[in-house]
Amino acid sequence: MTAIRLLLVDDDPLVRAGLSLMLGGADDIEIVGEAADGGEVESLVDRTRPDVVLMDIRMPTVDGLTATELLRSREEAPQVVVLTTFHADEQVLRALRAGAAGFVLKDTPPAEILAAVRRVAAGDPVLSPTVTRQLVRHAVGGAADTRRTRARARMDRLNDREREVAVAVGRGLSNAEIATGLFMSVATVKTHVSRILAKLALNNRVQIALLAYDAGLLDEEAGGAEEAETAREQADG
Repeated sequence: MTAIRLLLVDDDPLVRAGLSLMLGGADDIEIVGEAADGGEVESLVDRTRPDVVLMDIRMPTVDGLTATELLRSREEAPQVVVLTTFHADEQVLRALRAGAAGFVLKDTPPAEILAAVRRVAAGDPVLSPTVTRQLVRHAVGGAADTRRTRARARMDRLNDREREVAVAVGRGLSNAEIATGLFMSVATVKTHVSRILAKLALNNRVQIALLAYDAGLLDEEAGGAEEAETAREQADG
């Protein structure tokens, strides 16, 4: 079994030491480097070739957001998991928009952090449906009209089926749940997700969810469901 190559980035040496001790003890994890600031990340990535970067957001010189944006703009970029103390901090949202695969809280139990690293290395985002909805609603709450207009223009590149899948991803559904709801196979769902990512130049499912919310597609879905329920109640009455 090939070990997951992990790079730790945090300005607190005690946090780095704790993470290294905790994660380095796993048989399938190899700590390939540590950095105390985002400015060190690109050169370390070039030297160590990590699969996953566990990235603190708040650092004194170059923050984790900037470092994430730089990394995710590269070809064959490593996956990035944001390390934070906040559930719905604006900087976490910006990191996810930049292409981070998810986030873990600094007080997360060790076993869950280890599981998060493994999931991201396997290509799965580290956000539960509940957390996804919490984050994207927080993002949309402060969205400007110009952002919605731009998001709608991007979503217009999708065909009807891809749009349905994008909305389902925005709702935080798994591939299996999307397949059941839209009457297609899981393999077909995966194909649609891959096409959506390619058409919209996105990195992962989290970015699909954020774009769907920015475009107001989930607002429209909720409104349609409410209208249908009202109609049914009136018919029953």
